[in-house]
Amino acid sequence: MSDREAPRRRVPGPAKPARSGGAQRRPGPGSRPARRPAPPRRPVRLIRLGSPRPRLRMVSLALTLVLLAFVVRLLQVQGVDASTYAAKAEKNRYVGYTLAAERGGITDRNGVALATSVDAYDITADPTLFSREQLKIDDGPEQAAALLAPILNQDQAAIVRKLRPENKNLRYTLLASRQTPQVWKQIKDLKNALTTKAEKDKSTVNVLAGVLSVASSKRVYPNGDLAAGILGWVNSDGKGGGGIEQQLNKELSGKDGEIRYAQSGGRQVPTVGSTETPAVPGSDVELTIDRDIQWAAQNAISEQVAKSKADRGYVIVQDTQTGEILAMANSPGFDPNDLSEASAANLGNAAVQDAYEPGSTAKVISMAAVLEEGVATPGTFVVVPNRLHRGDRLFKDDIDHPTWYLTLNGVLAKSSNIGTILATGQLGKTQKQSNRILYDYLRKFGFGSYTGLGYPGETPGILAAPGTWSTSQQYTIPFGQGVSINAMQAASVYSTVANGGVRVEPTLVRGTEGPDGQFTPAPKPKKTRVISAKTAKTLAQMLESVVDDREGTGTKARIPGYRVAGKTGTANRVDPATGRYRGYTSSFAGFAPADKPRVTVYCAIQNATAGNYFGGQICGPIYKKVMEFALKTLQVPPTGAKAAKLPVSYRP
Repeated sequence: MSDREAPRRRVPGPAKPARSGGAQRRPGPGSRPARRPAPPRRPVRLIRLGSPRPRLRMVSLALTLVLLAFVVRLLQVQGVDASTYAAKAEKNRYVGYTLAAERGGITDRNGVALATSVDAYDITADPTLFSREQLKIDDGPEQAAALLAPILNQDQAAIVRKLRPENKNLRYTLLASRQTPQVWKQIKDLKNALTTKAEKDKSTVNVLAGVLSVASSKRVYPNGDLAAGILGWVNSDGKGGGGIEQQLNKELSGKDGEIRYAQSGGRQVPTVGSTETPAVPGSDVELTIDRDIQWAAQNAISEQVAKSKADRGYVIVQDTQTGEILAMANSPGFDPNDLSEASAANLGNAAVQDAYEPGSTAKVISMAAVLEEGVATPGTFVVVPNRLHRGDRLFKDDIDHPTWYLTLNGVLAKSSNIGTILATGQLGKTQKQSNRILYDYLRKFGFGSYTGLGYPGETPGILAAPGTWSTSQQYTIPFGQGVSINAMQAASVYSTVANGGVRVEPTLVRGTEGPDGQFTPAPKPKKTRVISAKTAKTLAQMLESVVDDREGTGTKARIPGYRVAGKTGTANRVDPATGRYRGYTSSFAGFAPADKPRVTVYCAIQNATAGNYFGGQICGPIYKKVMEFALKTLQVPPTGAKAAKLPVSYRP
């Protein structure tokens, strides 16, 4: 056997440890060292888990109950109470606002604007958007009010009360009405600034998110106080508060519309859509007045009232043929653009609302009755003593004088009270009959009745039945005391004479123009024959003597180139505060040209306390100034005919 094939020897390994219970061997040379005995292990306690099935059953039962509750609630909401909840959702989601109709304008006879409407905004709010739940702060209304008060010029506490109403479900409140576009722009810019800041700074709250606006309009009177007594004003509710604005409020107002839209956070949701009923604009109203003549009348009366330190005064200009009022001016007046500066006593239209004793301007009715009844002519002689005893009174004229020997024309020219009493005493066989006849003429001329204007607050005056006239009244009424009228009634008397004895009801409105552009003329005024054309012509000639004759009381009313008919008046005035006589009512009434009348002018001043108080002296110049202006404006030429020159007196 070769060496290569010799069997290998096994190298003895380390001795195996002795089995349990046997002796251990000592390791020999070259053997591995024995392992160290492992430390004894601690006994491990095993946790025995319970069965998961009971817990799974409990969780399943709980989920089942929750789902069952949801199902029941869902059935209740969608099935049982579906309509109720839908209505609530609709109410909370949608907001409705009134769309105010644009108010019609008011113009003069030439289309010049006297009252118009401009764009404005009603500032509103949704109080629910200022709540703690919405803004996450407690003082949302206070913060909003602090920002809005200076812009709206309102009390801060008042705004807070509107934003925190007692009704927690209130969705709409009006903060300010008819604000200018500039005011709304201020608020809108402030809202946008707060929104931008809130997006960058989460601690910022937009307390104005619930402030909204509704397009509206604001009434504007371009001419200030011009014709304010006629026009009236519009109150905070957008309704006429006086004058034409009140009388024709229905026509001017139009018909409001409505809009409803979805909103969120105080803003409209554009994707949801909206429903809208458009507003119908009001009709425009065209008046009979001429702005320029109105200005001339108002300027003249205002100057004289201030100069005389009087309580008030009025001027009326009327077309004698049509009855149209060309001007109706009051002083003092008011500016309807700013009623905060107006005196309550000056609001309204005193020319138709004041009742006062007319005085001698009413003598033209007495003369009309005498002429129409045929008991006298302009040339009839009348002996006028300095005093006349009738009943329980002693009557006199304005001045002491020797016995006057006047014609009936002279009685009117010199405005004799005594002569008028004597003339009207011939109307009947007895004084009672005379009273009845005179009363009938007073009624025909419009005393004791409304003028036909239909104007708010107009007075019909006071005219007692003749059977109730006192001993004093049956002699004072012929010369204009003991009876009360308004200025429009007085002007209408002279227009009746100027129009050939036919009374035409005065008118202020020529017509209306609707939203469709269709013009509707006003109804034609009522016409009534009061006296014959012959009597009217004779009266016109007699009234010329008042102005033209050197003995007449109205010489200050003369107009070069024109024949003028007129009558002065100076009556004791009843103080409305005490009911007793105090001061005077000064007046002048007339028309021109006397022989071909076109224009009537009536002026009255109440309680002049500085300077002269006679009607011919302080109202005659006003008549002249206004009449001249009106004749030129209307381009009325002089007739060129000469006056009749009726005799005023005679030699006994």
